[in-house]
Amino acid sequence: MFWTSTGLLAYTQIGYPLALAAASAVRRRGPRPVALRQPPENAPRVALIVAAHDEQEVIAGKVANALALDWPRDRLEVVVCCDGCTDETAQRARAAGADRVLEVARGGKVRAQDAGVDATTSELLAFSDANASWEPEALAELARAFADPGVGYACGQVRFTRAATDGNDAAAATPNEEGLYWRYEMWVRERESELRSVTAGNGAIYATRRESYIRVDPAMDHDLSFPFNMVKRGWRAVYVPSARATEKMVPTIEGEFARKRRMMSHGAWPTVVRGGLADPRGYDPAYAAMIVSHRLLRYATPGLHLAALATSMRLALRPARSPARSPVYAAALASQLAVLAAAAAAPHTTARLPNVARYYVLTTTSLALGLYDWLRHGTRVGWPATVGTR
Repeated sequence: MFWTSTGLLAYTQIGYPLALAAASAVRRRGPRPVALRQPPENAPRVALIVAAHDEQEVIAGKVANALALDWPRDRLEVVVCCDGCTDETAQRARAAGADRVLEVARGGKVRAQDAGVDATTSELLAFSDANASWEPEALAELARAFADPGVGYACGQVRFTRAATDGNDAAAATPNEEGLYWRYEMWVRERESELRSVTAGNGAIYATRRESYIRVDPAMDHDLSFPFNMVKRGWRAVYVPSARATEKMVPTIEGEFARKRRMMSHGAWPTVVRGGLADPRGYDPAYAAMIVSHRLLRYATPGLHLAALATSMRLALRPARSPARSPVYAAALASQLAVLAAAAAAPHTTARLPNVARYYVLTTTSLALGLYDWLRHGTRVGWPATVGTR
């Protein structure tokens, strides 16, 4: 049990990225940006759909950002879908120049996005969050991926910026390290895309063809459910790093823990357990290996860590004369306890490594608690914006 759990942890965190790097160095077939064959005036019609719930503080800026994109204005439709808004989101979106503003009953982000798709006839469907800002050329870069007729889904690169914390909160909590993790995730995603397809996307910047758009259960967000479903339907799901957006991250690690716990119960675990992600039917062997390596094993890391900790403790504390006792087990136990101690010390120091340890421990714990929340309470399809990200 010790060697299996530690081996799987080492593989999913280190071995899999190294295998991707080696494989992509041998086989470079990923989504290389290619110039659109048609001039800009004949560019495909694009609907940029923004689902919003009570986003009055940022929606005008989002609409302005969309209208400033480097894309022919008569080929771009900005659609804001107000998901049961109780504030002035709709009014401010109209005043900012959105082409279409829909006011629908509260049904969650996915159902609001479905309503936006139904309200337009555009060939390409692009999606973004209300608090995400796209670079001017982002839409053009994203659209270029669809020059390949086999691509059904493309996601861009989101960069997280630090948001300011408020007084006492800053003193009582540790700064978020999501940016560090996300750079690692984007690197892995680029390698997956080069070899086959990505195993997950992001909500800040992505697009699909109209014919490849999928209607999923509202408990299963597009970020995780779209890529693997595209593959099962014969499409490729690619990553376009040149299509860039920025978004504020949650200010603190503790806030990130709460956000990830919610994400796991409100999207990830329903998708894994009953949404088809873990069902190998429709996967080719390479993509199945990616799903197991980067999704299923990753979500299993809380259990693997507990198994590694319990078994290393049991083996390290065997009697000194026991023939099965080895310094390897003592070293493994000491390293795990050191990570936990560093995570506990993070709020009391400004050093970077304890913060990274705390981020890892809490976000890993959020995977298990998200499963607990989903099994006990189910999934609510709507929730308020995370504090500090607007």
